[in-house]
Formats: sequence, structure tokens, C-alpha cells
Amino acid sequence: METNKKKPSLRHRLHEIIYEADTKEGKLFDIILLIAIIASIIFVMLESIKSFDEKYHDFLNIAEWVITILFSIEYILRIISIRKPLKYIFSFYGIIDLLSTLPKYLSFVMVGSHNLAALRALRLLRVFRILKLARYVGASNRLIVALKASKAKIAVFLFFVVIVCIILGTIMYMVEGEENGFTSIPRSVYWAIVTLTTVGFGDIAPNTALGQLIASVIMILGYSIIAIPTGIVSAEINKIANHEDTNTQACPSCLKDDHKEKAIYCYNCGAMLNE
Repeated sequence: METNKKKPSLRHRLHEIIYEADTKEGKLFDIILLIAIIASIIFVMLESIKSFDEKYHDFLNIAEWVITILFSIEYILRIISIRKPLKYIFSFYGIIDLLSTLPKYLSFVMVGSHNLAALRALRLLRVFRILKLARYVGASNRLIVALKASKAKIAVFLFFVVIVCIILGTIMYMVEGEENGFTSIPRSVYWAIVTLTTVGFGDIAPNTALGQLIASVIMILGYSIIAIPTGIVSAEINKIANHEDTNTQACPSCLKDDHKEKAIYCYNCGAMLNE
């Protein structure tokens, strides 16, 4: 006995390709989009170099038009492939997509090199799309979950570092004094932060033997402190390593992703994931 399977609608197929990366078509779409974003950013950067722009202006202009049209088509497809288009239009990435696509069209109606230069800079907003696509690269889902789980511990760690810098800065102010450049406690705390993070601008330096000894201790302490956030995040990654994996399936209604494998309904709004 033959069973008639319901053929997926065109909107469902578009949604699967554009918003997900579990299929070959979806992965190919994301790779092409990523290449286009990077190319667009490179073109905008090259366009800001006057000597290069004068030599290759026509090429850069044509290339940017091609990419702008490509992103315009993608923006329209994203709107028509979801059940609630306004969710995407007024979302963070929806606004970024629109703002980064408009400048080339606005060049028709806006005259003046100064204004156009500001508008061209908006095209660099496309770099935010890379953050959106990053969740499709390898085990980045686990890294994102681990970072979210670690935020409380990292916040406590940063608070501890700030307290240490205030204490060390105050001590250095007392040891070195104004004659050696430590003119105030805030300036001394600034020096402590720069030293602890091993940046070392060199605009302020201790001159006394005791101050140099304290500075040496702070530098060594800085190297050990750098490793702490890495350990916190690594521990969280190990915790979730054995949990149930998630996929890139995005809800057609609310656009939430990171659903569990074989999930039927959206964990956020309860809508059915597959039409």
C-alpha cells in the first residue's frame, strides 16, 4: 500500500536552505554567503585607499554592485521564507542586513563625497553576519554554550582582577610617589592594569628598587592570571561534551536555533519546526 508523503512547500525549502546548515544546500549557501561578506569587506577597505581606488575604481564599483544585489536577493528570500517576517525585519541581524545593503542604493540620491564615505562605512556592518554564520562551523555551538555557562565565573574573576589592580595601584602610589610619575591613585591603577595584562606601554615606570620588585611580581602574576579564563571555559566545554548534540535548525516562527536533534517543536515558542 503506497503512502502519499506531503511534499515540502517552497517556503519550507527556502527556510531550510537559508536558515539551517544541516543539508548540503544549506552548507553551500552559508559558504557562498560567507565568501561574499568577506569579499565585500575587503572591497570596502580597498576602496578607502585612494591610490588603489583611483586605479581600480570601476572594478570595485562593479564588484560592490554585484554583491549588493546578491545581498538584496538574500534579504528578500529571508523575509518570504519565514512565517512571521517582522520577527526577522526587526531583529538585530535583520536591521544589520538592511543597513549594510542600503548605502549602494542611496548613492543614487545622495550627492557629496563626505556623506557617501560615511554610508560606505555601514557596509562593514556585514562583518556581524559572520558571527551569525559562526554557529555552523564545527563545534562552535558547544563553545557558545560554554561561554554562556562561564559568564558568572568570569565576571567574578574580572571583579577580583579589578580589586587587585586597585590595591596594587595604591601601593605603587605610596612607594613611588608623584616624583616618579605616579601622580595619583587612578593613574597608578592604570599602570597596574597595563602591567598586569602584560601590555606595558612604558609611559610610566617605577624607579625605586621596591617599586621595581613589585612591578616584577605583577608581571609574573599577569601571566598566571591570563590562563584562568581559558581554564574556566575549558571546564564548561568538558561538562557539555557528553550532552545531547544540537543542530542548526531555526524555528520558522521566532527564528530561535540550537534545537536538539529530532526536535519536533520549538523550545522557545512551541511552533512546529517542520511544516
